[in-house]
Amino acid sequence: MMFKRVIDFIRLRWIFIGFSIFTMLAGVAGYVVNGGFNLSIDFTSGLAQQFRIDPSYTTAPIAQVRAVLAPLNRFDLQAVGNPQDQEFLVKVQAPAADSAFQARTETQIQDLLGRAFGASAVKIQSSDFVGPRYSSELATQTIWILLVAILGILIYAAFRFQFIYGAAAVLTTVHDALFMVAVTAIFRIEFTTTTVAALLTIIGYSINDTIVIFDRVRENKGLMRESDLGTILNTSITQTLGRTILTNTTVFLSIIALYVVGSGDIKNFALLMIVGIFEGTYSTIYVASPIVYMWTKANDRRRRARELAKYGRLVQGMAPARERKEREAAEEPVVQPEFIPQGPGPFPGTPEFVEESAEASEAAEGQEEPRAMEKPAQAPQPAPLPGAGAQGYIRVQPVRRHKKRRR
Repeated sequence: MMFKRVIDFIRLRWIFIGFSIFTMLAGVAGYVVNGGFNLSIDFTSGLAQQFRIDPSYTTAPIAQVRAVLAPLNRFDLQAVGNPQDQEFLVKVQAPAADSAFQARTETQIQDLLGRAFGASAVKIQSSDFVGPRYSSELATQTIWILLVAILGILIYAAFRFQFIYGAAAVLTTVHDALFMVAVTAIFRIEFTTTTVAALLTIIGYSINDTIVIFDRVRENKGLMRESDLGTILNTSITQTLGRTILTNTTVFLSIIALYVVGSGDIKNFALLMIVGIFEGTYSTIYVASPIVYMWTKANDRRRRARELAKYGRLVQGMAPARERKEREAAEEPVVQPEFIPQGPGPFPGTPEFVEESAEASEAAEGQEEPRAMEKPAQAPQPAPLPGAGAQGYIRVQPVRRHKKRRR
């Protein structure tokens, strides 16, 4: 897919940056109003129990099961697998410093389900308890994984391109992480290990698109030497826009199918991925590229201010390509072509030539006009000298100075 017209993406950067800031502020408000994140027992401590209600005995919709388990207070219930199999996963958060929580809660769940659906219809398939030490270690490991991923992205982008591009990639990665965390806080999505997996997937997806655009920018900087940075960025994004649309469409269709047929953590993973596809794309175009553009412009302004303060003028070798070319064109003297006469005179432009031409015109007025069939006699012309033109002159071309292109 080719776009012949270059789209001015940089011009709309403040609209999407403002949208990101608004979303993050809304996430802070959601965090305060909801009393924090909806952390699963993976990051707190609690009991995770999977059970099955035999469909041959009774029909148990998930809404009915949730109502039966209401006395558990802080719990989360999810359907597992095919809804017709009536398999469920309940997660109950444990209070602090309660050693008898696991045994008491397992007995309470079995009693509640047995009274509602019959003891013979309920089968406990698995029961796992997550202690506070394990949950805290998991949270610490998650933070370290994100930091190592961000550091690796910075080193790779700075080595492959320039430090400005590496810093822009890292800031975009931080933006993606904060944006997705804000979404989980606003919509009260349970924060599980699956959420962390979705977050890392979105970061990888976004940084891949960012690297593709930056690689095209590096190529176009060599091909478009006389263009400013904004034009190069817009051209590079437009050239890769077809690839971005095709990739996003393919991933989006797959994630939609996963969201429709999935349940529980898989459904939450698909929901976060749907949001992350659009967020990762617009952050690459309207966050990463504008950071490079504004950072470079700020460096140019500071450099010019230092040069003006130190030298009173801009240093020619450090000036941008377009300004340097315009200044050289204005300072270069215009060399007029010089004609060296050859052969007998008088020569055009001299007083003798003007006087002789006037006398010839007066003599011609007194003569009769030649008849139509007769050609006027032509005066014999001297043979041109070797190397002379039609008028007997040799044109001397001006000597052009070849400017050495600065690499």
